[in-house]
Amino acid sequence: MSEDASHKPLPKTAISPKGCHLLEAFNPPAVSAESAAILVMTDLARVPPATIEADATLEEANHSMVVRGVRMLLVVDEAHNISGLITTVDMHGEKPLLVAQRRQIKRSELRVADVMIPVAKMDALRIEDVSKASVGNIVASMKSEGRVHAIVVGQDADGRQSLLGVFSASQIARQLGVQIHTHEMARTFAEIEAVIAGV
Repeated sequence: MSEDASHKPLPKTAISPKGCHLLEAFNPPAVSAESAAILVMTDLARVPPATIEADATLEEANHSMVVRGVRMLLVVDEAHNISGLITTVDMHGEKPLLVAQRRQIKRSELRVADVMIPVAKMDALRIEDVSKASVGNIVASMKSEGRVHAIVVGQDADGRQSLLGVFSASQIARQLGVQIHTHEMARTFAEIEAVIAGV
């Protein structure tokens, strides 16, 4: 490939001997129960959502979660519409064993579609409500539904519904300064409520 004379390499600079500071743009701020809910929402316009297809194996879903450092994957179809979601609880709880027993197959043969929460059973929060809510409101909403994740939807100019954000109990716990107990979300919720109550 011939070098284009109109494109010159940029000049180089030395790294400061005093140290090059790493910006913390992606570190979410510490919050309290009264903080704006939007501060604990993962904005999917800025952070690409973690997705998987319904025919993926549970092992593939688990690997995808580990690699991405998440506890939930959105299940999407070929048109990139949401068909459900799957969490670590769905994969590591008793649900896969029950489904495998009922269908008389090995657990390793199960697919995401077999244990995911289908879109018909998913509830969402409206961005209009979230934008006026506090962190405490989100915690109360998630606890009342017995869920560790909540999705946020809105409508574009054409009236089409779009997924705008995700709330995660573990993310909220981190921002509140609560120790997270993997797979023990009831305990994490109790500790979140203790922080909110000022105990």
